[in-house]
Amino acid sequence: MHKDQLSFVTMTPHTDFLITSSIDGFVKFWKKMAVSIEFVKEFRAHNGEVRGVSVSADGRSFATIGADKTVKLFDVITFDLLSMLTLEYTPRCVCWVHRRGASLPLLAVTDEGSSTIQIFDGRGENPNPLHTVKTIHRNPVAAIAFNDAYDCVISADESGMIEYWRAGDSSFEKPDNVFELKSSTNLFEFKKSKSTPTSLTISPSGEQFAAFSFPDRQVRVFDFSTGKLYRKYDESLSTITDMQQAGTAIHQLDELEFGRRLAVERELENPITQPKINVIFDESGHFILYGSLYGTKCINTYTNRVVRVYGKDEPFRSLNLAMYQGQPQKKGVVTVSMAASSNPLLQESEERDPILVSTGFAKVRFYLFTNETEISKSSRDVQNEKPTQTTTGREAAEKKSNELGTSAILHTTMGDIHLRLFPSAAPKAVENFVTHARNGYYNNTIFHRVIRKFMIQGGDPLGDGTGGESIWGGEFEDEFSSLKHDKPYTLSMANAGPNTNGSQFFITTEKTPWLDNKHTVFGRAVQGLDVVHKIENTKTFKEKPEQDIKIVSITVS
Repeated sequence: MHKDQLSFVTMTPHTDFLITSSIDGFVKFWKKMAVSIEFVKEFRAHNGEVRGVSVSADGRSFATIGADKTVKLFDVITFDLLSMLTLEYTPRCVCWVHRRGASLPLLAVTDEGSSTIQIFDGRGENPNPLHTVKTIHRNPVAAIAFNDAYDCVISADESGMIEYWRAGDSSFEKPDNVFELKSSTNLFEFKKSKSTPTSLTISPSGEQFAAFSFPDRQVRVFDFSTGKLYRKYDESLSTITDMQQAGTAIHQLDELEFGRRLAVERELENPITQPKINVIFDESGHFILYGSLYGTKCINTYTNRVVRVYGKDEPFRSLNLAMYQGQPQKKGVVTVSMAASSNPLLQESEERDPILVSTGFAKVRFYLFTNETEISKSSRDVQNEKPTQTTTGREAAEKKSNELGTSAILHTTMGDIHLRLFPSAAPKAVENFVTHARNGYYNNTIFHRVIRKFMIQGGDPLGDGTGGESIWGGEFEDEFSSLKHDKPYTLSMANAGPNTNGSQFFITTEKTPWLDNKHTVFGRAVQGLDVVHKIENTKTFKEKPEQDIKIVSITVS
């Protein structure tokens, strides 16, 4: 385990190492042994969160990117830190983009704030980028993966656009061994659904790739060379809720447990958590595995059936997955006489010990699923590291929750409106709203502006749209994140232009995409939606309700 919440688990191909990383910047190496794993080495790789990781196709190189604007390069075989690259921007994605046996290892790093992709010398000998590419995407890259079989990189940006390109020949153009026209593919699937892939995974053969996307929560499997959609699995909250109510869910839960798990699912919308969710293939390429509300699903994409659910009774929500299916003690050459013998050492070397590794939401441990049938609670949690008071993820989360709050209830004269707040996406806006609410600043203020099919606005102590200030006095800056005005009931800050946020806020009643990157989204209304519509449909004169609708008080929790 780690001292803080885990971000990623990575199994290196051909070299049999498990590498784990956590949000406090630590990276740990574990070696796959004949049975289970063994701890090898620990690094304090970054001052801050590990934002992304990547292992090369040959399993010999490993890279991490951090919030401290650095890239760390590791040699897997010697489990040693080779080099550090310093960036001028905050990185978002990292990926090795060279084939096995390439003379020059190449590492691609993307910028969180622009469409720029930089290619670095993977040996770390040159601290400057070999290439800076800005023409592949128009928006920041959200996910990237390398297909060794096709010598091709696939990347997806925030708008849902998928691109194929090649880095090895420095052309950065689509290779000739895939589809000719994108119009003949289904790669516009994400664009059509207005969703962003948070992870891309290539099958072992390179013939398929899988993606998980938000906010539609769909798992899609594509044929790599043609770009055609092969399978799609719906993991949206509405579908899960309907199946639970209809009794057709794969695993029926009692209402209390289902409600608890559904609350965790909603937390996954946090833009910090989304990149940690992935889909993986098994070694045959016919099975995919991914975390869900019911546990880790294993789906046979050939028969289109769920064949197993791992951890369905466990209390954690699986996020990032890795799998080992090799033979840890396999001999290099097996002769006929060796195969015909009854040598117990040889038989042991031929045995497999497959392991599924998973992180859990807000957990400091990683979890191993094996074929062991005898349940022994005494053998669980063998590797434990005592968390310190200052680094325990749960305590930090509770402290942050107590200070900022993650939910609020608007008690209005027409009824209660329940709000979910996003302090990680807009910390200043949430702190401003919560502090004002706890101090009674909003008590007895009115909804002074109501526009049907658009929004309801309040938070002005003067009641005419001209008053109100922040808790710091005056105004504070905008906080734009991946949260958008892409659905009704979005809670957002009202302003008079860029960086002019005070105390006023509004709740939308329709999709309002034209407000994106103009108003700070810091929450959503989740209950009392009928109250929102009652206020929306009240009689108004010049956009102000004829009869005052007041916010009596606000309860923050």
